[in-house]
Amino acid sequence: MGVTRLKRFGVLYGAVLILFTAYLLLDTFVIPRSYAPVSTETAEPLPDSAFETEEDLSEFDYHDAHIRVKLSEYREYDTDIYVAEVFLSSAEYLKAGFAKNTYGKNVKQTVSEMAEASGAILAINGDYYGSRETGYVLRNGILYRDKRDKTCTDLVITEDGDFVFLPEKDNPAATLTEMGAWQAFSFGPPLVENGEVAVGKHDEVLHALASNPRTGIGIVEPLHYFFVVSDGRTKESAGLSLYQFGCFMQSLGVSKAYNMDGGGSSTLVFLDEVLNVPTSDGVSIEERSVSDFVYIGY
Repeated sequence: MGVTRLKRFGVLYGAVLILFTAYLLLDTFVIPRSYAPVSTETAEPLPDSAFETEEDLSEFDYHDAHIRVKLSEYREYDTDIYVAEVFLSSAEYLKAGFAKNTYGKNVKQTVSEMAEASGAILAINGDYYGSRETGYVLRNGILYRDKRDKTCTDLVITEDGDFVFLPEKDNPAATLTEMGAWQAFSFGPPLVENGEVAVGKHDEVLHALASNPRTGIGIVEPLHYFFVVSDGRTKESAGLSLYQFGCFMQSLGVSKAYNMDGGGSSTLVFLDEVLNVPTSDGVSIEERSVSDFVYIGY
């Protein structure tokens, strides 16, 4: 009797072992499962300490837990200038994108089309990487082009939202990934550095006219930015020289500022509305199709 029970137990144990082994194999190779990321940390909301009343918050043209945008318009140097002051809880909300969501050659869209497709809250044109064969292209932490342009000093936005100016001639593309760059734009030049205007009265971007529509980004401190676009080439707005643009950016109180692609590319979009007057020739008022844009959004 004892032997029979022992045999039954052995058979039962063997069956359980086979079933368990089969389950492990199925669980490992067959049964689909979804997993949450190991880290579930999210950006902390913006503190309300500086905006203690609802009236203070109402001064912003857009605000939520992580993004605040305040718009202003200036008239300087016989030119209309549009300014968006931006506060973020994390640099992850300062994004960049490609026309038709594609990194490539001769792929273009207007900034307003890209902004609408991405759900951007605020958007400006980028560095128009597609018009050149060289110059580092790094967007949202991914390096797309590592061909050096020795004439460019890049604007690198770090993961914590700070600005770093990086001369390509002195730094291989690997430097960007080593420093954990979040965005890198290859245009320039730097307009303001350490709170001082970094361009001279006679400095200019290659092929640019003395007065132009301009696009730039400035930083007061990490996660506090100014996005600036000026009109130009029209009877209503003369446009800015590079030096005038640097002086204006400095007047906003930024510690650093960088010149993006300008001229007919200069465009500022807020909640799907083009705020400035984009033009290439001063006659036709319309957006130029470009290869990339910079935006605030989710």
